[in-house]
Formats: sequence, structure tokens, C-alpha cells
Amino acid sequence: MKIYLFKGVIGLISLTLIFTSCNQQSKAQVNDEQLKNIVMRSYQYVALYNVNNKFAMDIASKTGTSGWNICLPDTKLKDHNMKDIARPNNDTQYLGCMLDLRKDPVILDIPAFDSKYVSLMCTAYDHYVNVPMATRLGDFRKSEKVLFYSARTEGYNGEPVEGVDRIYEMSGDFVSAVLRIMPHSNEPKRFAKIIEQMNAVKAITLVVFNGGAAKPVENAKFPPVGKTDADVFENNLFEVMQLVFNHLTFDPKDEMDQAVLAAYKPLGIVPGQKYDPAKVTKIDGKRLRQMAEKVQAENLALLLDASMFVNLAPRILRPKGQTDLEAIVAVSVIGPIGLPMEEAMYPNVSSADGKPMNAMNDYVISMSKEELPPAQAFWSLTLYDSQNGFFIPNDRMKYSVGENAGMKMNKDGGIEIYVAAEQPKGVPAENWLPINRKDKNLDVILRIYVPDLEKVKIWKVPKAEKI
Repeated sequence: MKIYLFKGVIGLISLTLIFTSCNQQSKAQVNDEQLKNIVMRSYQYVALYNVNNKFAMDIASKTGTSGWNICLPDTKLKDHNMKDIARPNNDTQYLGCMLDLRKDPVILDIPAFDSKYVSLMCTAYDHYVNVPMATRLGDFRKSEKVLFYSARTEGYNGEPVEGVDRIYEMSGDFVSAVLRIMPHSNEPKRFAKIIEQMNAVKAITLVVFNGGAAKPVENAKFPPVGKTDADVFENNLFEVMQLVFNHLTFDPKDEMDQAVLAAYKPLGIVPGQKYDPAKVTKIDGKRLRQMAEKVQAENLALLLDASMFVNLAPRILRPKGQTDLEAIVAVSVIGPIGLPMEEAMYPNVSSADGKPMNAMNDYVISMSKEELPPAQAFWSLTLYDSQNGFFIPNDRMKYSVGENAGMKMNKDGGIEIYVAAEQPKGVPAENWLPINRKDKNLDVILRIYVPDLEKVKIWKVPKAEKI
């Protein structure tokens, strides 16, 4: 049996605290610099709280588990009605398991998978990303039982359990464990087998695994989620952060952990206490929303700068201690719950003229055989609206080009992909991404699964040429 502890190395960025204590019964006089520090320090937690709790608690959601300690295999392709997460994709089928580790450890029973790409990504409300299992590492060739617990799990301290293959300590009590499985949807028999394997994944608490009766679990009294992250910043930021603080492990030696605690202590939010609105400092919710939207806009603008992607890629979606504030805020805005660069890279395709891509124009993205993404598993290219990160609605339900969504290479082994309101004459349907002719900015994101990290150093992200 292998036992792992997800405890990152010490962070490298230091921060001078700029917030001073205020009268907790009146609105704080917070300047814009202080306000931005609060928003920046909060963004990773707000984004993950919003995503995880929508997935676990929204009974109206078609993609959520509607409860904890439940696994939901996503066996159908997503369409433009998918609005639970920004920048979804159809490259891999998601199998989401939402785990509540407060009362008992939870064991995932995972079968072997007949797929050339599978990974298991785990994160708590802190948005520090761990990938303990992946085909890249030789995993998923045999079935395994994997146990998860946190520092607050009652009656368990990480000891070996007979019949359990791996044990992981998580940084939080509420965890999303997400399997990504390439479905091989162009091979019907193989696809059906993979779906059967996905349906076999189960979450079971330790006491039930050992033949006992499930422990009763009390309601955590979760604050409401927001339709957007900005909604949380405006309506109930402090209530959300109090719950988050109560269910995370903060490392006394980690500078980012200590910086967020220091930012909130003068506001009356500290780990281990109940939220009491009468005892916390008041800050105008509209100001918080405006600052959150400003931070969002600044980070979405990074998508237009290819050099920023090169700079951020090694630092995003990492374990605690291996990332920094700039990187974790950027990825929390652009698209949370992704994979680190060893598993996948997500470069943005920008326009050749340097302007934001807009649906008032048509574009072509051309790559020769030598210019194709350096993927050791597979690659895809997906189109979104910039504002929300959702698929572009179209009758063909065509949102991406790639091995699963369909693509047709030219006679020389390269490809031309068209983003256009109408299918251009002579262009294969597989290579056409439809848009609606309106004044709306567009994002095009390449996903490169198991990239060749040496070739990536010299590979250039293609540009979209306006037609």
C-alpha cells in the first residue's frame, strides 16, 4: 500500500500586510489597494466554492451529483446548455465524485480503464490541484481502492486499511475528485466499454467498507452559491469565506495560506468560529463586486497575450506551495479545476492582428503537419464566448475540433479550422466551428493532453487569421 500526504513546499512570494483593523460595527474605510488584496486573496476559494457546491448541491443541475459521497459519470457529450462550469469540453468524459470527509474517510473503488488517457484530479476549496493517478504514470491498468481523508476526519489518522491500495490526505473536508477519461467515441464498442467502466466507479465510506452502518452526517449549512463568482463577492463573501476557513487545513509555513488568514483576521473572519454578521467588518458588496469584475477582466485579457501563457503555464493548477497568487487567480478566473502542464496544457489561440476575436468576423486557424500541437496523447481546439466561457449555441452542436469531436487532416497532414457563421465552400464539416453573427467576443482554446514538454519549448501556438 502507498500512503501519500498532499503537503506542498513553502511558497516563494512574500506579502506586506496592508489592511488595518476597523470598527466591526460600521462599514470599513478600505481603499482600492486593500480591497483588491481581499478580492485577489479570496478568488481561488470563491471560484471553487461556487463550482464544487453547484455540482454537489444543485438539484436542478443536469450535471451535478445532488449530494455528497456520490459519483456521477458524465456519459453524454456536453452542449451549449452546460453552464455549471466555465470553458467545458468534450475531449474527455468527466466522472465527478463529491466527497464529504468530516465524519468518515471515503474510498473510491476505481476499475481499470480501456482508454489511452485517464487522470484523477483532486482539489478542495483552496483550489490547489493534485493529480495522484494518471495513465502517464502507468495507472488505471488495474482496479484500485483509494481512500481520502482530511486532518479533521473523525476517528481516522491515516493508518493503513486492509483492502485499500492508496491513502491520500486532502487539505479540505469537502473535496472534488474528478476522473477525466478519453471516451474514444469514434470507436463504438470501445466507447461502450469505457462507459461501463465509468459506471462501475463507486464512493463508499470507510465504516460501510468495513461492514458497518453509515454514520449520520449533519448539514453543513452551506451559504448560497452565486450564478457567477461576482455574485458571491457582492452578496455573501464573508459568510462563504468563514465556512471555507472552517473546513480547510492552513499550513503555518505556507505564505499564501498565512496571507489570506492575515487579510481576513481584521475583518472578524478566522478559522474555527461560526459566522456572525453582527461581528464582522462591513464592506460594501457593490464595491467588492466591482473589484472582482475588474480582476476578472484583467485576467481574461491575459488570454490575448501568448507570452503570458508561456509564463503562467508552469505555475497554474499545481499543489500547494508550487503556485503563486498571480497564477492561481488567473486560472480561477479563466477556468477552474483543470490539469497541470504534465497532463494538459491550455494555450489560447489569439488573432493575428492582436485584436479580440469577434463573431462579427470569420477566421481560419491553419497548422501544417510540423506545426500541430506536440501532444503525446491527443489535442483539441474548442470555441467559447469570452464573457461567460460557454459553448457557442448552434444547431450542429459542434463546439470543438479534434480526435473525439471529429477533424479531417489535409493531404499534407496539416489542418485548417474555420470559425465562421456559414460553412465555407470546400471545408469539411468536421473542421467548421459555427458562430452566430453578432457583436460578441470569442475565445479559442487548444487543449494538449500529455504534451511533450521539450517540444513545447519551441512550438508556437497558431494564430487565427481574419478572413
